[in-house]
Amino acid sequence: MTDTIKHECGIAMIRLLKPLDYYHNKYGSWQYGLDKLYLLMEKQHNRGQEGAGLAAVKLESSAGNEFIFRERATGSGAIDEIFGKVHETFNQFAPQKLKDISFVKKSVPFAAELFLGHLRYSTAGKSGSAYLHPLLRRNNWASRSLALAGNFNMTNIDEMFEQLLAEGQHPRDYADTFIILESLGHYLDREVQYQYDHIDKKGLNGQQISYLIEEQLDIPFLLKRASKIWDGGYVISGLIGCGDAFALRDPWGIRPAFYYYDDEVAVVASERPVIQTTFNLTKNDVHELEPGQALIVKRNGKISLPQIIEKKEKITPCSFERIYFSRGSDYDIYRERKKLGELLIPQILNAIDHDFDNTVFSFIPNTAEVAFFGMMEALEKHFNREKAQLLAEKGTSLNKNEIEQILSRRVRAEKVAIKDIKLRTFIAEGNTRNDLAAHVYDITYGSLNRNKDKLVIIDDSIVRGTTLKQSIIKILDRLDPTK
Repeated sequence: MTDTIKHECGIAMIRLLKPLDYYHNKYGSWQYGLDKLYLLMEKQHNRGQEGAGLAAVKLESSAGNEFIFRERATGSGAIDEIFGKVHETFNQFAPQKLKDISFVKKSVPFAAELFLGHLRYSTAGKSGSAYLHPLLRRNNWASRSLALAGNFNMTNIDEMFEQLLAEGQHPRDYADTFIILESLGHYLDREVQYQYDHIDKKGLNGQQISYLIEEQLDIPFLLKRASKIWDGGYVISGLIGCGDAFALRDPWGIRPAFYYYDDEVAVVASERPVIQTTFNLTKNDVHELEPGQALIVKRNGKISLPQIIEKKEKITPCSFERIYFSRGSDYDIYRERKKLGELLIPQILNAIDHDFDNTVFSFIPNTAEVAFFGMMEALEKHFNREKAQLLAEKGTSLNKNEIEQILSRRVRAEKVAIKDIKLRTFIAEGNTRNDLAAHVYDITYGSLNRNKDKLVIIDDSIVRGTTLKQSIIKILDRLDPTK
């Protein structure tokens, strides 16, 4: 890799494997897929505060009507905004029309079988609504139309840009998002053209040719060619206008991706527990997409999991994901974060000189709570061993009150800081940044004995640098701990 990896995002992809009337009859609404996408995105809100977007592809759109749709919005309320806009389009139709599934399938925007959602969260690079995913590459040929969304940071953007130039293209932007879109689009065009040239020799008419192109479109081959020079951490997901869908994970396993499918639906998301919650599944039902592997769903509903890029010998999942970014409700991440707290015990005991009576333990921010639990469990075990040792040494010389006094000693835990304003202070710029950061947390007055207690805080936010130095330590110091 030739550059640093800078940001994380969230993706959600759904492919309905049955006709819309199936979901209307079974679940009471043809909006089943859209409703599930909303849940997948809302449950991953932690992955995107800058903006959000969704795209949809209809399988049964009639000629003269659009078959690929998109909505995007900026800001922390973007999810509600884009879904609000989608429902506004539904309200343009008479209620009776919306009950006619045949009409809905052909004519109502976003009444689709394929959905792609994205949440953007970045600390570097270009921003603004134009850079929100999904990006679209439209064409009257459905097989040449592409909606793209991803959680990625390409580290060799210069090389990728030069490749587009070498192919004769004139890229209209230098952002990695656009370059990946044009790279995939270029190879999609070539694949469609190859199929067209091959099929055209059979003397078929235009519609027959289009049908065969869509049927024979080789998505694994397309992904292999496009990803040949990709370098970085990525999960790239896309919808092709003809009804194919795909998601590809980088060969190092840096960016996370999980999937589930049955006879009704195929799903991909950045986090496992959001799929579990949305579809009421167990941990074993949801699988991790292997490094270099793709999940591909063809228009006919056939699902495959080809190895697109050879898996690297050394797999390097993003530590930011494991420690801080992902939701702590994931089975593995929950256990890992508790273990991280437990592993801190030797350093903590040395720092407080084993003085439990005059030490208060807490955590900041809320995501550190799981590691805090692991730390507290380990501290309590250690403290109980100390109490047991003391009781054993004193033996029968202790009276009842003295025994009760020893047993009543506890590891002291308090909620010493409360987040008051949901600000992403590391994105703010200028002189106002430190002033904003100083007011993000309120301290709990009275949680410490001033000038007597030590304070141990566990902080899992590995992106804190300036915020920790300029704000949090100063805020906590108002409680006057001795250390």
